[in-house]
Amino acid sequence: MATINFLYRSNKDKANLNLRLLYRKNGIDYVIGGISKIEVSKDYWSKYHNSKRISDIDTKNLQTEINNKLSTLENYILNQFENTIEDTNKDWLKRIINEYYNPTPVETIPNELINYFEYFKDHKKSEITVSTEKKYNTIKALLKKFETSTNKKFLIKDVNENFKKAFEDFCNKNQYSHNTIARALRSIKTICKHAQHNGIEVSHQLDGLKAKYKKTDNIYLSFEDLNTIEVIEPSKLTESLNNAKDWLIISCYTGQRVSDFMNFTKDQIRIEDGKHLLEFTQKKTTKNMTIPIQKKVLEILEKRNGHFPKPISDQKYNDYIKKVCEIAELNEIVKGGKKTETAPESKVYRKEVKEFEKWELVTSHIGRRSFASNFYGTIPTTFLIYVTGHSTEKMFLNYIGKSNKDLAIELTKYF
Repeated sequence: MATINFLYRSNKDKANLNLRLLYRKNGIDYVIGGISKIEVSKDYWSKYHNSKRISDIDTKNLQTEINNKLSTLENYILNQFENTIEDTNKDWLKRIINEYYNPTPVETIPNELINYFEYFKDHKKSEITVSTEKKYNTIKALLKKFETSTNKKFLIKDVNENFKKAFEDFCNKNQYSHNTIARALRSIKTICKHAQHNGIEVSHQLDGLKAKYKKTDNIYLSFEDLNTIEVIEPSKLTESLNNAKDWLIISCYTGQRVSDFMNFTKDQIRIEDGKHLLEFTQKKTTKNMTIPIQKKVLEILEKRNGHFPKPISDQKYNDYIKKVCEIAELNEIVKGGKKTETAPESKVYRKEVKEFEKWELVTSHIGRRSFASNFYGTIPTTFLIYVTGHSTEKMFLNYIGKSNKDLAIELTKYF
């Protein structure tokens, strides 16, 4: 059993009390010394501290105050001693005394929905990517608009069926797409489940809240489309458009995101057993990748003296490849989603689903989707998922631009 003694060890008239931790372990007596921050006078300590007969009320009150301080510090140290698995020595006691006087602030977990977004991101920062963080920021901004419209601050426990209906009504009124609403509700539910894990009260209806995505028509560039793009007369393209055209073809034969392929360099290429390979790290997933370089990409590198095209911004790339596909006369009427302004000069854009000419729907995503769609059924799905970086086969199948009929026809090759 451990005990603590307090001692006045200074020659000064006033000083902080020393303390000694005494305990027996394996038949051996130990004494560890430390210094408290309880300051007393030498006169008080020698004459009054242990006195049971004090008539002066101020001195009596001082004795009570000091005894309370000593008792609290003593109990803290002894409790730490009983529960420690560390070696107890002078450094250990010094640290425990310091922790007593400088306790780590108790973290307050927010129960408001908006505020919990920041708490969630802070505690998941080592797990979530930059793009995922942006997604949560976008949803948080949407929630703020919703709260403003309702003049109410929502708590985690308020997320129930009534919340879902009111949120959907607000989003529909403001022309958000079905899948944007579903994505937001799923993320809100994820936030609430994380809060529940941390002891925050949630609605008993939370587990039952569902938000289903609608399958959209994902367009892609077929091999025929790509061939049409490749043979555009050079005179019809400016240098910038020709540069973007080559990037578009590269993206369709490597299956990578624009954040990855736009950073390809000659230095990332190596040759093994006569095969050209490309080594890089995916920006979104941080996965180290090695993929084969296909013939069409090698042809572009050859005409550019072994170099990839000139990198350009995402916005310029999107604008340029639309123009390239328009020049290639990819005018097939297809159904798809395109961001359009809700009203002239409103600068508010929402995704509109209707029929467009194919070139109008071309964005930087089309390269990865074209790769997945064109090679599905000819390259094993496991390999395709490895290249595209999808986390599950379900996500991959939802991503490709082939209909159920297209997939059925592909399957007939195996019967």
